[in-house]
Amino acid sequence: MANFDTGSTGFMLLATSLVMLMTPGLAFFYGGLAGKRNILGIMIQSFVSMGITTILWYMFGYSLCFSGNELGGVIGDFHKAFMNGVDLNTPFPGNNKMPEFVFFAYQMMFAIITPALITGAFVNRVTFKSYLVFLVLWQVLVYYPFVHMVWGNGLLFQWGVRDFAGGIVVHATAGFAALASVIYVGKRRDRESPPNSVPLIAIGTGLLWFGWYGFNAGSELDVDAITGQAFINTDVAASFAAITWLVIEWSLVKKPKFVGLLTGAVAGLATITPAAGYVSLGSAVTIGVAAGMVCYLAVHLKNKMGWDDALDVWGVHGIGGCLGTILLGVFASKAINPGTADGLKFGGGTFFIRQVVAVVGACVYAFVFTYVMLALINMVTKVKVGEEEEVAGLDMALHGEQAYDAGVV
Repeated sequence: MANFDTGSTGFMLLATSLVMLMTPGLAFFYGGLAGKRNILGIMIQSFVSMGITTILWYMFGYSLCFSGNELGGVIGDFHKAFMNGVDLNTPFPGNNKMPEFVFFAYQMMFAIITPALITGAFVNRVTFKSYLVFLVLWQVLVYYPFVHMVWGNGLLFQWGVRDFAGGIVVHATAGFAALASVIYVGKRRDRESPPNSVPLIAIGTGLLWFGWYGFNAGSELDVDAITGQAFINTDVAASFAAITWLVIEWSLVKKPKFVGLLTGAVAGLATITPAAGYVSLGSAVTIGVAAGMVCYLAVHLKNKMGWDDALDVWGVHGIGGCLGTILLGVFASKAINPGTADGLKFGGGTFFIRQVVAVVGACVYAFVFTYVMLALINMVTKVKVGEEEEVAGLDMALHGEQAYDAGVV
């Protein structure tokens, strides 16, 4: 039996569990924001990813992300498909203190939540069958290549791009895929549908915030000072972003909005993600304030442009991921983490340019590919629900269930 470090292994199992909890948290967050006839329709899209993504990850997803280096470093190979050659004694190549099975599980939780993030944009407009096809194709052709290029020692990593926990890989790609989805499926017939449950949004936010400690601190893949730095940076950025959003909205609409506070927190969490283990605590404060301001403005721009991104996936996750990746190019410090380059603030102009080029390229690819993919899926199975189904609500029309007994709400 291999002699693994119990502290590192135990912590990574805990971090894996925290990231797993984020997907139900996302379902609650989106479920609360949705109209009352579409609660289950949006929640099942998150939960079903837990099943399908796990199957894909075991079959070939993990291997394509973290094995080999094909097509010039764009994607991996099938060497570790079905976990071939990996047993309980196999150490993780990136940190031999823990088994590779633990890293496999940790990264699987990221793969589960990333496509689920997109679903908030097209709530109550997409058929479940087409979503399942989308879930598979988007992971294979968008998510897996970017995981490999950034985290699997692929093209972008070797070029010098850094992304601590998913600004490019998770949030930017999902956010701009969400925008493409919204433009493809068009607007809802009833855009005035209010959130059905603000307490449910609050529960979802709490679970996301809690799980994000595993998302960011766990991405150090060890237990050391950088783990602690990523943890506190995560909390501080979320807190400053939440209050910044609250103050801006309060000053404009003259009332302090609870949903605004919660949305600001998620924006801060998304924005600090790529930088969490690479920047100082002071820089995390700046990133949090910037997240609250810029993501609020992005949501305002979305409304002005008439994009019906129902739950603000683009403004919060897409713009947050982009902003955090670019600000990493400004504030990254080798004194904090020698695994990165110094950012623009410390003379690293080249690193800053690489971060900008990488995140812009990721956004363009995710947007264009998602739009084309939806058009191709529509040739096989209808993507957009019919008018009668949309008016009735997807809970009953597609799933034959309802969230609450009619006599309760």
